Amino acid sequence: MSDRGVWIRMSSGPNSARSHKAPPSRAEGFGPDGHEGVHMSCRLVARRRLLPAIVVVGLAVAGAAAQQQRPRIPPTGTIKKIRDDLYVIPGAGGNTTVFVTQGGVVLVDTKLPNNGEAILNQVRSVTDKPVSTIVNTHSHPDHVGSNEYFPASVDVVTHENTRKWMAANPRVASNPAAMPDRTFTDRMTLGSGDDRIDLYYFGAGHTNGDAFVVFPVPRAMAAGDMFAWKMAPLIDPMAGGSVLALPDSLEKALNGIPNVDTVIEGHGDVNTWEGFRDYVQFNRALVDAAKAGMGRKTAEEIAAGLKPKFPVFTKEELLTDMEYGGTPLSRAVINVNVAFQELGKR
Repeated sequence: MSDRGVWIRMSSGPNSARSHKAPPSRAEGFGPDGHEGVHMSCRLVARRRLLPAIVVVGLAVAGAAAQQQRPRIPPTGTIKKIRDDLYVIPGAGGNTTVFVTQGGVVLVDTKLPNNGEAILNQVRSVTDKPVSTIVNTHSHPDHVGSNEYFPASVDVVTHENTRKWMAANPRVASNPAAMPDRTFTDRMTLGSGDDRIDLYYFGAGHTNGDAFVVFPVPRAMAAGDMFAWKMAPLIDPMAGGSVLALPDSLEKALNGIPNVDTVIEGHGDVNTWEGFRDYVQFNRALVDAAKAGMGRKTAEEIAAGLKPKFPVFTKEELLTDMEYGGTPLSRAVINVNVAFQELGKR
């Protein structure tokens, strides 16, 4: 299945506290394929809100991609070394970045629910230090879902808007230990020296709480879903996301974050700073083309016009590591349609 009709779902229900060190005994929310907690889209259906962009998504998907069967969500993968003391765990939702510090292990994002034990097992394969901190890049359940597994002593840090959206999700809010302990507005620094982590917020995009997590010594950045799968990001307008604001936010990150070589995408591969720069330029070109073409061209025509300059971000083939279906081109079509919708409200 392609991007058409996809959604994220987090059901309410009893949860074990993080201090119990055990995930819920069974999955509490299922998508149509029986996969717990997911069928990814523009927004958390757990809040039971309809959003106009769902209609846009349904109309936007083009061609054969709409007929492709959506891949099943892979399990938590094997931890991979990026730099000394820096690792990534793929699969089961968003990538989990692992940073080993003197004071303990910092995790960036915790995947879908019921993956805490699998994450910890992978961490234990590279260090015996305990998890001390979790940074969530945004509020979606494929990035915060296993917060609850970890002890209440773990310090959870997010952007202030992310905390608001987590509090609006009954499944997360019902477990205080899974909620953020600290938040930031524009920037925050954790640790010092070799253990330093810088958190940045530059504005709306995927949501209005997307954090960029930078590790200065390894010269690496975890981008969350502001940059995932080398394709235009899903936009969650009910969590403040905006296609029109996205290029400005990305350009601020590109120009405001120094000395990064490696970029860990929210899903998919590890990339380079040059790859991130190209992605920023693509999203700017998409919005500019949507503004120029609104009322004159279809979203499909506008997206196709980006292919010569941005072939990586407009491929018509399903990506092998794409957990939620769709193609880069179909996602570009969706975002042009969402841009039309936002422009129509101005």
